[in-house]
Amino acid sequence: MGNRLSGRRTRQRPDLITTKTSAGPAADAGTTDPAIRIVVLTLLAVDGILSALTAALLMPAYIGAVPFPVSALISGLVNAALVWAARGWTRSARVAGLPLWTWLLTVTVMSLGGPGDDIILGGRGVLAYSVLLLIAFGVVPPAWVLRPRRSGRRPDRAEPRPG
Repeated sequence: MGNRLSGRRTRQRPDLITTKTSAGPAADAGTTDPAIRIVVLTLLAVDGILSALTAALLMPAYIGAVPFPVSALISGLVNAALVWAARGWTRSARVAGLPLWTWLLTVTVMSLGGPGDDIILGGRGVLAYSVLLLIAFGVVPPAWVLRPRRSGRRPDRAEPRPG
């Protein structure tokens, strides 16, 4: 402001310039409204169903004449992302695994024969093992995300005894 106001006292009010946070940190799952958590976890569970449907329907993809079931790996990575997102909304590992449980239930239902003995997961060659491929590649990445986290101390090392 230059020297125009140097003789006057400052008129700033500290209550007008301090910043206040309106919400708690996003990492704390306890401060969020329970209704919002239920809605988000339900949507993540529905995404698990959609991931299973997409993986199963894209399983018989080919590159030229060679079957290329890459949708199983993509579905596993998507499931890992869904479980990771669910871990941000709940402290329980069981509830965080909800997208994985809905995915597994959907794959189980699709592996059963439908009306007229129609089969979604099946085929010749590599696709005869499509259910096993889908379960193996679809479960391992989210299970890795759900694994228990270690504390900072390593239990395999004994602490030195004093004196």
